[in-house]
Formats: sequence, C-alpha cells, structure tokens
Amino acid sequence: MTIEIITRYVHFISIFIVVSAVVAEHLLVKSKMTKAELQRVATLDTLYGVFSIVVVATGLYMWLGNIGKPAEFYTNNHIFLTKVGLFVIVGLLSIYPTVFFLKNRKGDDENELVELPKAIKMVLRLELLILFTMPLLATLMAKGVGLS
Repeated sequence: MTIEIITRYVHFISIFIVVSAVVAEHLLVKSKMTKAELQRVATLDTLYGVFSIVVVATGLYMWLGNIGKPAEFYTNNHIFLTKVGLFVIVGLLSIYPTVFFLKNRKGDDENELVELPKAIKMVLRLELLILFTMPLLATLMAKGVGLS
C-alpha cells in the first residue's frame, strides 16, 4: 500500500512539474532573447525533460507493476492508450525547442540577441493544449470509460 501511495504521489507531482515547466517556458519565450535568457529557458527545458522521464517511469511502474488496478484495465482502455500516445506526441514536439535552446544558449556575448523562430512559441502552445487535455482523459479512464 505504501509503495502505491508513494508512486502515485511522485507521478502526480512530476506531472505538475512538467506542466509548470512548459507554462514557464511559454511565458519566458520572446521573439528575441539574450544568451542568458536562453540559458534560463534551457534549464527549464531540462527540468521538463527529467520530470517527463519520471512521469513515464512511475506511469509504467503503475501500469505494468499492477499498482492499483490490473494492467489489463489500462491495456484494454483506448482512452488510456490515447493519453499515452498524446504524451509521446508532446515529447516528440518538444525536440525542436529543446534542440534550439541547447544550440543557442551558449556564447561569449551575453548581450547578443538571438531571434527565435515563431514555430517555437506555437509548439509550446500545442504542447500545453495537449497536456491540458490529459486530465480529462485520466478522469474518463478512471471511471472506466474506454474499456473494451
């Protein structure tokens, strides 16, 4: 019982950190940014990446380790599989901004402005839109909607 509670808690808190990191990135990104600003956003992006891994690890543990409901409850639920697929899409979408931030964060001139592609802001918005649909899917799934 204790491991289930700890696992669910870590999963839940990690989700909050992932969403918070993407919201913060979205709020900090501007059309032109200094290297120092890019470094801050890259740090947030790293936080996002680390806690995304924690979300996946704890989620897999709950799913395949039969923590709470049996694995079949999740495996046979198309809502759950949609949620997992959307999380994968968010991860794939995050590659473009991550690569841009990592490539452009370092440099000698701290005052040098780097122009960000408009697509980065749109990708962050799309990630947020998808992330904000996931609690609805989780609620539906918990109520048994989507079971085959």
